[in-house]
Amino acid sequence: MLPAAIATLNMPFPGAGMTCAAQSDTLLSGVAENRQARASNNDSRFPISRQSVVCQMSWARRILVQASESAWLRDHGPRLRFVQRASRRFLPGERLEDALAAARRLAGNGITSLITHLGENVRDRAEAAAVTREYVGILESIRAATLPAEISIKLTQLGLDNDRNFCFANLVTLIEAAAGSNAAANFVWIDMEQSAYVDATLDLHRRAREAHPNVGVCVQAYLRRTAADLESLVAMGASVRLVKGAYSEPRHVAFEKKSEVDENFFRLAQSLLSAEARRAGVRAVLGTHDTGLIARISAWAKSQGVEKDRLEFAMLYGIQRAEQLRLAREGYRSCVLVSYGSYWFPWYMRRLAERPANLWFIGRNLFAK
Repeated sequence: MLPAAIATLNMPFPGAGMTCAAQSDTLLSGVAENRQARASNNDSRFPISRQSVVCQMSWARRILVQASESAWLRDHGPRLRFVQRASRRFLPGERLEDALAAARRLAGNGITSLITHLGENVRDRAEAAAVTREYVGILESIRAATLPAEISIKLTQLGLDNDRNFCFANLVTLIEAAAGSNAAANFVWIDMEQSAYVDATLDLHRRAREAHPNVGVCVQAYLRRTAADLESLVAMGASVRLVKGAYSEPRHVAFEKKSEVDENFFRLAQSLLSAEARRAGVRAVLGTHDTGLIARISAWAKSQGVEKDRLEFAMLYGIQRAEQLRLAREGYRSCVLVSYGSYWFPWYMRRLAERPANLWFIGRNLFAK
């Protein structure tokens, strides 16, 4: 089963034509945790060198991104029991009730939630309308439970591939439904997808924001164009969620090296937290699990006189839980993306690609009795 699955990705043999220079601080920290755990138990059976980790994770990320785009794996991957078990780290369940229960637990620790119903590239108008109704139901459920939560949607879920105006109408429906509350569920985030959708996403966000301030947009640090896009977003005082990005993109479109993406993320975070951005009323949400990057941004913000409660960090459900709690305890705004739905395999593969060290977690599930 697994060899056949890998064959569907049309990937070269690991290491063929691939450099091993790019490093992930998050990846290596995950490996370090495993190494320290073994050391504490005097276990030296599995020596790990920095170079071997780099090479292995360089091709691992490529395979994971390709897996997220494989129709065969999308249909067959969720049937594998070890994949189902491993995915529970990131996915509380397939039902809205599961997501709401997770949001309730997070709220008990002072952490807000960003709830999303998994799905993308919906081309049928009736299905896109059904997705819109699903999100209206999410908003109503959040309010009924009085949870500190917002929603995040993909425009291709709302019919962007079918008709841009139809998609925009669905988006406005959600924004207006969210605006009906002064407390919970009063904000809509627009996720960013592949680079081919950036212009359309930013355009629809701009159009929506002209009449509705309760909408924000996600941008990706690995795209070379994002610094320029951010200039106009800051000028309009937009709400912006910055993430690293996890789609397969050509070199001229996206940075390949982890160090380049990290440095660009830091520069973009500085722009979002700058005095100019604060004067314009920008809301900055920084989506990263990299504790080193979080510390660097926090230190810089402090040096600029940015209050802790102006710093909002977003992470995925099940990743860096201790850091989520620490940030909330210390007065930062801590938010967790909680996802649910049956269309979880592509999303799950991209989450692993963002942090390939989580393959250790899959391995433990694979060989667990």
